[in-house]
Amino acid sequence: MSEPVAGDRFDQYELLELLARSGMAAIFKARDTFTGATVALKIPHFQYESDIVFSERFRREEEVGQKLEHPNIVRILKPREKSRSYLAMEYIEGRSLRALMGKAPMAPERALALARQVCAALAYLEERGVVHRDIKPENILVTADGTVKIIDFGIALFQAERRMTWAGLSQTVGTPDYMAPEQIRGRRGDARTDVYALGMLLYELLSGHLPYDSPNARALMRAKTSEEPKPPSYWVPGFDPHLEAIILRAIEREPRNRYAGAAEMCVDLGDPGEVPPRDPETGERRRRAGAARRRRRVALLAVAALVAGLLVLVYVQGRSAGQAGRPTGVERGR
Repeated sequence: MSEPVAGDRFDQYELLELLARSGMAAIFKARDTFTGATVALKIPHFQYESDIVFSERFRREEEVGQKLEHPNIVRILKPREKSRSYLAMEYIEGRSLRALMGKAPMAPERALALARQVCAALAYLEERGVVHRDIKPENILVTADGTVKIIDFGIALFQAERRMTWAGLSQTVGTPDYMAPEQIRGRRGDARTDVYALGMLLYELLSGHLPYDSPNARALMRAKTSEEPKPPSYWVPGFDPHLEAIILRAIEREPRNRYAGAAEMCVDLGDPGEVPPRDPETGERRRRAGAARRRRRVALLAVAALVAGLLVLVYVQGRSAGQAGRPTGVERGR
């Protein structure tokens, strides 16, 4: 069987033109001969089509996508019948976020508009127990009007089923620059794993850099699991301290110190100015300041309880002394 070319038929779809080719698959613009609609077909290369692992990946990616309906997630279509392995998707007229990114930082207003859409999509996935696990500029399409579309659920995780769409030969999956430390350690990850990737994405959009400057993938992954990230202000003097606080919380090395999920991060992205900045002298993060406030509240409550206890004791002792000085009924009768 030869590789597909324009003019070939895949069931109800006629291939029109090649849009992109990767090491694993080709994406074609196609026409649905039943409806006349323009669609996109993701077709695995011939050497992978008979591979059980990759076939399972495509099947599971299709299964995930057909359950999702969100304006910022590409729709996976359901063909009337399938005679071979491929994915039918809505056709998006746009460019990858990577193609739109330059070396210079993106304007904050534009970067936030994009990040908020990604965050909304991740919050939607979170509600449905799906973790994308490969959020990166290459997997985000942007249309001419600025609408974001997340693509490629090839390594997504169904938390309810504890199954990935594809794992290869290792649990370490993802793209090194955006992978969370727990992915590097071989853990499956959860909603906070996508939060980390979004934090890295926003970091790069707003600074033109990434927090770890390592020469190769192995050194990069080692740094991610052992070193604190450089703050965006390291690269951009005068970087907005409120946005820096959001980003640094999202990319905390320990998942428990990040946002609990995308829904929580969306709140801060909606109004960054309300997010307390980090202390410029100590570098303490908001979570530590919050812990200090909680400790102060506990201490104040303890003092208040102690004072209240002393007042009750004084009142009881005074009342007892007063009763001791009054005559009893027998004495009054005398």
